[in-house]
Amino acid sequence: MGPGIGSIILILIVALLVFGPKKLPQLGRAAGDTLKEFKNATKGLADEEDDKPKTDKDNVK
Repeated sequence: MGPGIGSIILILIVALLVFGPKKLPQLGRAAGDTLKEFKNATKGLADEEDDKPKTDKDNVK
């Protein structure tokens, strides 16, 4: 089970105290960009896997 709403609020408050209100938008943007790059990279790997020709070894049951 994932973190509850109380845990998320606590994490946000601690982050606000540690980094300050001016730095949080930059950190959020950097995290979003990182997730977007990771998603694009994994999508690229999945596309490459789909493009590979099947071999006899792949068809063995």
